[in-house]
Amino acid sequence: MEDALTGLENAIAALRSAWSGGTMDSSGPAGPAAELSPAALVPVVEAIGAVGRRFDAVRAEVAAALDRASRPELGADSLAKQHGYRNAGALLAAVTGIGAGDAGRLVSVGKAIEPRMALTGEPLPPTHPHVAEAMSTGDLGAVAAGIIIGMLQKLAVRTTVQDREAAERTLVAAAPGLALDQLRKLVTQAEAYLDQDGVAPSEDERRGERYARMWERDGFLFLDAKLDVASGGAALKTALEALVTAGFREAKDDVITGDDDRIRPSVPQLQADALVQLAEHALGCAQGDLPLDGATVVVRMDLDTLTEGIGLAGIDGVTQPISPKAARHLAATAGVIPAVLDGKGEIIDWGRMKRLFTRAQKLALAERDGGCAMCHLPPGMTKAHHLNWWHRDHGRTDIDEGVLLCESCHHRIHDNGWQIRIDGHGVTARVWFIPPPTIDPTGTPRLGGRARFEYHAA
Repeated sequence: MEDALTGLENAIAALRSAWSGGTMDSSGPAGPAAELSPAALVPVVEAIGAVGRRFDAVRAEVAAALDRASRPELGADSLAKQHGYRNAGALLAAVTGIGAGDAGRLVSVGKAIEPRMALTGEPLPPTHPHVAEAMSTGDLGAVAAGIIIGMLQKLAVRTTVQDREAAERTLVAAAPGLALDQLRKLVTQAEAYLDQDGVAPSEDERRGERYARMWERDGFLFLDAKLDVASGGAALKTALEALVTAGFREAKDDVITGDDDRIRPSVPQLQADALVQLAEHALGCAQGDLPLDGATVVVRMDLDTLTEGIGLAGIDGVTQPISPKAARHLAATAGVIPAVLDGKGEIIDWGRMKRLFTRAQKLALAERDGGCAMCHLPPGMTKAHHLNWWHRDHGRTDIDEGVLLCESCHHRIHDNGWQIRIDGHGVTARVWFIPPPTIDPTGTPRLGGRARFEYHAA
């Protein structure tokens, strides 16, 4: 295994090669980024990411060494104190120009991935070996590593070593290719899975913290609210997302038909409009039904969770899992569907008999895909699309011929030549996206759907 500095040097060499070969005149020295060809930009960005992760490994190792040379028991001989700093984190922050919190996390990551030594002098593996391995190979950066390590350390006294090791292995394997926000959602789900006994008490605490405040000033009504998802937040989020999606579609139709030359509203503005629509609807206005487009709060759970109170449940579009108690409460609430799919024996394959997917089919697709199968937007912001076009390819309106996509990803699939493959059948099938040769000449499939973006215990 190459050392961290060698890995960084190799990554820099790869970046230099990608940059030099991507300029308009590749025979000369590397020019500014503005001269890079469009085809070279993504390889250069990928190389930059690799350099960043390799650099993080070097920084973490040095931070751990600096912390070791500055440990409190050294007193006046502490390296940090000799240089006029309280500890290694303060020195690191001042010298490198990063925040104190970032410096502290970097020290923690470094200590968690460095090899240890037993009292007998026998070498021991790092505290978090899977994170250490991923950082050494350049697959994991320091911030991502810190998110995983922080959660595992938080639960150290309430979980077994075996469970934490399995979770670490699963999270590290899933992390490459995920944005940090997506990784944080996975870690949140993993934490709830590891500490299921702590979910219900935390829900009670959250419910006790709920509030909604409003006041008027300068002709505006100001709102400030904090709602727990298990007893109201999920329903409000689902309704708002459906109304915002409808607002986007209406604005797009106005632009296409030329009926409206106003500036298109932003998401916050559409959310404000949605709140007003909900209020008007509750007051019995004459506008009729809201354009919720079949929006439904779907609570997913095993039968044992519903009947015996075992395990956890999830709400589509919401990151935090909920307790069996909260799941049973929601399952008995009007407008909320517990995801025991096809429980009424509804037909989920229609072949050529229907062009549009039914409500039962869309719920089944939501169970399989978890939202947009490509980018993981919530189910309420997606539509069911045929893999094979209805008219051109004589596609069938069957579950295994459908996929949930947001509007942006739908256009990306058709406009840029991506292909979709579904392995398996029903809600347990997996969705794969195959990039065009211009993106990946090898055509390596990329996992999508719930299997890609949600935590599954090892």
